[in-house]
Formats: sequence, C-alpha cells, structure tokens
Amino acid sequence: MIADSASSASGAEGSLTFDSLTQRLFREAVVEVAEQAKSVLPECHDRIEQAVQLLFSGEVQWLPDGTVQMGDAEQEGALSHVQETCPCPESTQAPRGWCVHRLVGAIAKRTAPLVQARLAALSAPSQPEPPPSEEDGDALDRVTLPSQYIQLIDGKPFVRYAGLLAMAHQRGLQQLEATFLSVTDSLALAQATATFKDGRRFTESGDATPENVHVGVRPHFARLALTRAKARALRDALNIGMAAVEELA
Repeated sequence: MIADSASSASGAEGSLTFDSLTQRLFREAVVEVAEQAKSVLPECHDRIEQAVQLLFSGEVQWLPDGTVQMGDAEQEGALSHVQETCPCPESTQAPRGWCVHRLVGAIAKRTAPLVQARLAALSAPSQPEPPPSEEDGDALDRVTLPSQYIQLIDGKPFVRYAGLLAMAHQRGLQQLEATFLSVTDSLALAQATATFKDGRRFTESGDATPENVHVGVRPHFARLALTRAKARALRDALNIGMAAVEELA
C-alpha cells in the first residue's frame, strides 16, 4: 500500500484502503513511473517488473519514517530506505545498488504525489455550463463523463474508447461501421460512421502510422486507424471535446 495522500480511507497506521478509482489511478501511476525508471535504468528492467508486481500485490507498506516494509520470501519483514542503501544481500549485486526493495521505495515515493494530484484534478469543481438553448438540439448534446471512463496522462484527462462505446449504446447507438480508405506500409486511413436509433449519423476519419502507435501494437498499426475513426465519430455524437486515449501517439 502507498502513502496517506493517495488513500481514500485510513485504517491502522501506514495501512490504506483504496476505493476503485484510487486503485485504478494508483496502478496507472505505478506503471507510468516504472516505465520512466526502465528508461533511466535499463539494466534493472527485470527488477523493476518485480517491484511493480510487489506494489500491485498490496504487500508493501510505506512507513512514516521514509522506509518501505514488505513481505519477502527470503527476507521476511525487510526494511529498505527509499533513497539510501538497502541492507539486503541483493543490493551489493544489483546495478548501482538498485535492488528490488529500493526500486519499490523509489516507485512508491513518486507514485503517491501523482495519485494525489490526479484525484485533486478529478474532484476539482468545474465551471457551470450555460443552460442549453433551442439551437443546442436535444438532451444528448451534453454528456457527463463517469470517472471510470477517464484516464489521466501527465495530469491531463482523456476518455477511453470503451467508455465512449458504452455511453453511445446507452444513448441509442444502433450501428458503428468502420472501413479502411487506404493502407500502406507507412500510413493507414480509415472512416467510421455511428448511426443512432433516431436516425442521426456521425462520420469521422482516423489515421495511424507505425511511428504514432505504441510499440506493442506496431505490427498491427492499421487497426488503430479504425479505432481512432470510431472514437472520433462517437465523440462527435456524444459532444465530447476531450480526446480519446486511443487517439494519442
């Protein structure tokens, strides 16, 4: 478990209870910090992965004195200082002394303020919107995004495609079609049309290249053009100005 600032409720000292939103933000922040750590410490890739799994397991406790306590099969109750040396045998063999315990502490320290900031951003009061006029159309024009459909990246909110699809179905989505306009080795163009039960249709396009998709899906980059086109059509239909996660490079 992680620092008090990232918790929704506290139990015993240093022990935290996470609600579902905080838990999701926590996991996202851990992954984000871990990816940054891998770029700085590529030789510690496997140890960073182990540290992430320890944090996800809930067996980690960040104490007020700046130490991290965790369950360890070889060293039960081991304590590791976040920014100092760790007494475990592994620290003498790990690159630059970055054993799993120190990595857990470092990731935990950087994760907690990220979660706190993102919770604050989500809970900040928004400016009241003016009442809709006759030109605004029907009640579908204004949509309130549930928090589970929002993902914060570098402190900025983005909507998930799965959330757009779920909200569109709730509001009468009848058909969502996407087709390729053009596909080459370097660029894929697609077009999508969302049709609703009341007859409204929204058409948008999307593109993808091997360079603007995640490395893990690079062999299938063309499919991202379809997803991006569908996300944009659904955003138009739902009157959501926030970009979708899948639209990001």
